[in-house]
Order: sequence, then structure tokens, then C-alpha cells
Amino acid sequence: MKVSDAITFCMQYHKINSRPNTIKNYTFLLGRFGNIFSDVKMETITTEEIISFLADLSEGRKQNTKRSRYTTLSAFFNLITNAISPEMRNPCHSPAAKNLFGKPKFHQWTIFDKETIDEAIFRTINTRNRIMLELMARGGMRISEVLGLKPSDINDQKLLLHHPKSGREQEVVFIPKKISRRLLDYVVAKNISLDQRIFPMTYAGARKVVFKIGKLVGIKLRPHDLRRHAATYASRSGVPIEIISKIILRHADLSTTQRYLGKVSDSEAIRWVENLYGR
Repeated sequence: MKVSDAITFCMQYHKINSRPNTIKNYTFLLGRFGNIFSDVKMETITTEEIISFLADLSEGRKQNTKRSRYTTLSAFFNLITNAISPEMRNPCHSPAAKNLFGKPKFHQWTIFDKETIDEAIFRTINTRNRIMLELMARGGMRISEVLGLKPSDINDQKLLLHHPKSGREQEVVFIPKKISRRLLDYVVAKNISLDQRIFPMTYAGARKVVFKIGKLVGIKLRPHDLRRHAATYASRSGVPIEIISKIILRHADLSTTQRYLGKVSDSEAIRWVENLYGR
């Protein structure tokens, strides 16, 4: 089977069975792959050619991007093998390719405790900046989601997200009542119309705001640290991981959520065991 025919089969399969973001990823990668190997037979492609293609395509990119493209290409070959050519070997399945484009080294993020995040929020005098921090630290929102909010997206304690990162058509963020009130009061005070962004800032500008607030309490704070804090604090408070994953972080699977949660110390582990079984 020629690569061009395999790509056509693969794209037809994903248009029926996959989400928009997945289709987008396959369209990009297989488009580039087809430009080079269109008339080549699938079974003749070597591991060396795969490595060369991915290296050129991902030069200068982060390891996560390299891994994503490697995984997509490997899944493409797996689909053709399973559906059409069971005897074909997947050229992506080699130690060399896996080492070059596999998982990046795990990085343990700094998890800030509730007292530190609370202090950062309470010491933020600017109303706009404080609400932005609270939406991330209490609602688990991404900074891009906060910056994209409009008054028309607010429905009491629910915030409607259009075109979220997950690829779904819409998602809902749940926030505490007191933050909802502050947000609505801010919209009224600033006379922001329904179709205007509530926080008309760039990502770089918002990142600087968060960094400066972190300096007030002596920490290096980034926007995603606040979203990660929302998940970790909920976990430490006994919230089921399914709720953290599906409601607070809105992840597609639990494995993604688990990477957000900080390590459990020995003293905390003992406290939880005592609470459950020590009485």
C-alpha cells in the first residue's frame, strides 16, 4: 500500500472517530509525511527515514512536541497494520526512535501551600489582578481561559468556555459564589459590554502580573502554578480525583490529572491513614 492511500484511509477513520484536535494533529503531520513519502510503499519505510523525518520536522521544538509527533506517526502505522497489513512492521517501534522522541524527563513542579497562595491573593490590591488570580487558584482556569472571558460567558457560578483546549465545543468552569460576585461587580464597575473581553491583556502581560505578585510573598509564581494549586489543594482536602479531573481541571483522562498533583509527604500520608483507620 502506498503512503498516499494509507493517509487517505487514516484521515477518513479519524474524521468519523476522533475529536477536532486529534484530526488537526493528523492533518498537519500526515500532510508533511505525504509530501515526502506519498508514492512510497508503507512496508519499505525504514526506521532511519522515520527518525530523519521527525528530526527535521521537530527541530528546535520542545521534547513534548517531539514526543507528540512521534506518537501520532506511530499510531498511524499501527492503524494501517491492524486494519489492513498485519504483516507490516512499524518502523517507529525501535529503541533509537523511542529514545529520541519518547517521554521527556519528569519534572517535579513546585507546589505552593494554601497559606502562600492566600497571602499572594490577599496582598493584591488591584481588583482586576486579584480576580484573575482567584479564577486560576480557585477555579483551576488556564490563563488563556481567563483572558478570553466575556460578560456573556458568566452564568452565576458557571463560566462558559468557547473552543477550549480539549477540542470540545464548550466547557464549563465552576467558581465560588464570592468570586462570581466580585467578577460581576467588576464588569459593572468597568462598564464592560457583553461581547468585550473582561481582561483585555496579552499573555505576556498577564504572566508579568502573576510574577510580580509572587515576588511580594517571596516566590517565583507562574500562571499555571495557580491552576496546579487548585488541583492539589482540592486533592489534599479529600475531593475525589474524578471530580478534580473532570470538573476542576477538565482533563480527558486521570493520568493527566495525576501529573498535576504534588508528591505526598510522609507526615501527610500518616495523617490520612490515621484519619481513615486509626480510630
